[in-house]
Amino acid sequence: MSATAQSPRTGSIPTRQGPDTKTPRTSSTAIILFLSLGGLSFAVLQSLVAPALSTIGQDLGVATTDASWVLTAYLLSAAVLTPILGRLGDMVGKRKVLIVVLALLLVGTVLAALAPTLGVLIVARILQGAAGAVMPLSIGIVRDELPRERVSVTIGLLSAIFGIGAGVGIVAAGPIVEALSWHWLFWFPAVLVAIALLGAIFGIPESPLRRPGRLDLVGTAILSVGLVALLLAISEGEKWGWGDGKTVGLIALGAVALVVFVVVELRVKDPLIDVRLFRHRGVWTAHVVALAFGFAMFGTFILVPTLLQLPSVLGYGFGKSVSEAGLYLLPTVVAMVVSGVVAGVVIRRIGPKIPMIIGGVAVTVAFLIPAFGHAEEWQILLSGVLTGIGIGMALAATSNAIVESVPAAQTGEAISANTVLRTIGSSVGTAVIAAIISSNVTAQGAPTDDAFTVGFWASAGVGVLAILAALVAPSLRARRREAADAGVDDAPELAPRA
Repeated sequence: MSATAQSPRTGSIPTRQGPDTKTPRTSSTAIILFLSLGGLSFAVLQSLVAPALSTIGQDLGVATTDASWVLTAYLLSAAVLTPILGRLGDMVGKRKVLIVVLALLLVGTVLAALAPTLGVLIVARILQGAAGAVMPLSIGIVRDELPRERVSVTIGLLSAIFGIGAGVGIVAAGPIVEALSWHWLFWFPAVLVAIALLGAIFGIPESPLRRPGRLDLVGTAILSVGLVALLLAISEGEKWGWGDGKTVGLIALGAVALVVFVVVELRVKDPLIDVRLFRHRGVWTAHVVALAFGFAMFGTFILVPTLLQLPSVLGYGFGKSVSEAGLYLLPTVVAMVVSGVVAGVVIRRIGPKIPMIIGGVAVTVAFLIPAFGHAEEWQILLSGVLTGIGIGMALAATSNAIVESVPAAQTGEAISANTVLRTIGSSVGTAVIAAIISSNVTAQGAPTDDAFTVGFWASAGVGVLAILAALVAPSLRARRREAADAGVDDAPELAPRA
């Protein structure tokens, strides 16, 4: 591809030159650090409130079911705003939009820390949800600014950080609430967000890459309706009843809206999400894996702490406190860190398919172990380590697969779609596992042992779906051919085999 490439929809698009023709404008390490802090903050805030919903509800004088809107509002906002802000980043500059996103995240986090009522807290969480775009914007900046040989490893690290942050949120919530108050669930992340915002302003250069055009307002409205309807039905379906008219109606509305969105996006000149990209095997298989791992990640974050906190007198609980239960997830978090970085190195040498398969196998085995038996602590710990390995490998591989399959100017919108699908998977996983637990209870209201067995089997089944999608993903040779057909010659270069 030459310095400019002609697109039938966008005209001339400047493309990034190789590292040998590009003079670094700022430290690559600094860029990675600031982007990592932003991603970590968003991911921590996504899961940090979940273990504290009952405490928040009691303090604000509302029922726990009403307090659950603190989580629902965040997921809805992230799902709707991520593709919009990701597309804007491709249009006007990723750094500019990242600064806006981090500013909204900081305002929302401080507002949440000060929130006197549930309504104010929900508004704050909606503002925080805008930071769902941190992932696509960060990966786009990495692709634009870092030398090619560092891109796959860095994307692996950033992808792992999103899983790590979710795990850290679950681990840290209990000790913070017990030692301080739920307000500090937001004060601590606010410090990280402030540092990341300053770093974005002063330490990250603006990329010259743009994908000119207009924001697709019609597509934005249709996608917003579809995602809100679908995620609202999933989030509230257990409370309303899955056969309730509101639940069924919202699911139908969401499905119809998403079909209409695809039709509209195929017809407009400047689509919000170029759905034509989905026809590439390297793209749609990565999306399916992301969807499955969103489910698996939040499945384990619900099943394991709940099982550990049940009284041991039941015969299958472990009688741990909230803080102790969180500590059992530390091996999962550590495994994510290590496997995410290792995946980046492996991907640079052989491509993302093998790490994707390894991730799917690891997480499937991770759930099969407790599905067959979860009476011993070693089973829980081994399952956690394998889960961390699987999530770290798979998230790094899916992000790299997207980057290698689409033109640089469309990185934001493509990664945004992947992020949205992972968010939907997380919502589905949370709702399904919660429904399994709540529908299998003892006379005293505690979840039965069978509830956990079924939950682990369900998560293992989703892991099998990830394996199948990874197996269908294109090989290294096919991926290069597919990328060339899509006009991608600026993807990270793969190192030769040893």
